[in-house]
Amino acid sequence: MAVPQDIRAVPRPVNTIVDDSGRDGPKRFAVRQRASSKYVPGGNPQPRNGRVIGHIINHRYVPVSSPMASEEADMLSYGASALVKAVTGDLFSNLLDVFDSGEAYAIMSMATLKVVKPRITANRMSTHYRRTFVCRDYPGAALSKYSITDLLQKIGQDGRRRKRFYQLRLSQVAADHHIAIDGTLKQDTSSVNDLSAFSYKARTRGCSEVSVLYAYDIELMEPVCAEVFPGNSIDASSYPAFIRDNDIRKGIIVADKGFPPSKIKEELEKRPDLHFLTPIKRNDARISDNGMLSFEGVLNGIGAHVLYKKKQIKGGRYLYAFKDAKKAAQEEAAFLAKAEGKAFDTQKYDKQRAVSGVIVFESDQDLDPRTAYLCYDDRWLLELVFNQYKSDECLDQTGVQGDFSVIGAEFVNFISTVATCRIVRKARQSGLLDKMTYGDLMDDLSSAWRRTDAPAVPKSDDGCWVHTLQCVFEELEALGLSEPAPKPEPKKRGRKPKPKDPNPKPKRPRGRPRKDASQSAGSL
Repeated sequence: MAVPQDIRAVPRPVNTIVDDSGRDGPKRFAVRQRASSKYVPGGNPQPRNGRVIGHIINHRYVPVSSPMASEEADMLSYGASALVKAVTGDLFSNLLDVFDSGEAYAIMSMATLKVVKPRITANRMSTHYRRTFVCRDYPGAALSKYSITDLLQKIGQDGRRRKRFYQLRLSQVAADHHIAIDGTLKQDTSSVNDLSAFSYKARTRGCSEVSVLYAYDIELMEPVCAEVFPGNSIDASSYPAFIRDNDIRKGIIVADKGFPPSKIKEELEKRPDLHFLTPIKRNDARISDNGMLSFEGVLNGIGAHVLYKKKQIKGGRYLYAFKDAKKAAQEEAAFLAKAEGKAFDTQKYDKQRAVSGVIVFESDQDLDPRTAYLCYDDRWLLELVFNQYKSDECLDQTGVQGDFSVIGAEFVNFISTVATCRIVRKARQSGLLDKMTYGDLMDDLSSAWRRTDAPAVPKSDDGCWVHTLQCVFEELEALGLSEPAPKPEPKKRGRKPKPKDPNPKPKRPRGRPRKDASQSAGSL
């Protein structure tokens, strides 16, 4: 088809021709280079057309844009994922020691995204992977919905590799640190796995649950290993199994009230460095027989007003009694509220006031009272962190909630839990949690976008940030995620000093010149 004259008349590079494709559209008239000439016997050489270098669009020459090197975005969300990466280096190294590199990259990507967006679903993993720096930190991770399903199934099936990973974690616990063992129930409404069952507490709520037991470092307040049990499994059977499965040889088993230490007698006898700390009921006769309500001091450095008493009893065991002044006031107020409008029972009130805010523990170990108190009281932080991942919407979306998938998902949740505990500790040390909540901090950091071609070491003034607020820069700097910009020297107040005169005039003496004796005599 002949190219119209007005199209051929448009200025374009030399040694080119205009080719009409005949199809309507912005790229109908292509501009091609003259590649070479073809020899024709007995005739003139005929030109050969080469590649397309542009198009005639709206009566002007438009060159072809250079093809993109990749489909990656040129800017990504940086702050939140960078914080997770900063506190999980050893976890990623342990994953590489145990799992295939591709699996380790996918596990770490999933765990990071669950910290950044705790309620993320399986079909959104890939989207948020591509919009954050997670895709640069762990490139090539397979995070489609079906890839996630297969990976969780494989993790759940391979108990040996999970055990090796947890053994690496346990081996890194400092010799002077204490390990506590505790459990939590997590709602799981699946109908296709054997782990989901009605616990005693869950029957009243009408939902089934799974039980997650975990060992955690008391000093660092982070878990070191975890295992999933059926929701209706009692502590007396799950605790010994957890100890044996993970080969835990030292630590303190922290259980709820009523847990009989005799149920783990065999494990305690085989492991001399393994101990227990169990709260006893307030009406236990040992409390009054040993005078545990006659307190002997106040705990220091725990952020609360707590009285304590420690005493060794028969059989070599110890009792630890604590009374929290704040909890005592709350319990006493609740008792008085119930007594309104009724005949006041002085004897019952005195009995209640004596035990308000009191908790007494039995242990086979001689502990410092502060350590014994923190073993039980600091669990609330881990419970809050576990609550972040109690709703496994990831599994709900995959449609596969078999036993192995639940175990695999809890393994990923374990890594997310450790990362969250470390982030909370790091944010507290920087003082940021004195000004905002953990959720607000993660929201602020997620708003810090950065160019993908930026230098590896971020600086607040390197010009590679995208619409980042000054307050977010201050948070990044406080967490060590960005080097602060050099601050200008403060201006000195007052007048600037005058420049020195190279030829200064001699200073005149102040006051009248003193007359000497000769001048005084001549004047007489």
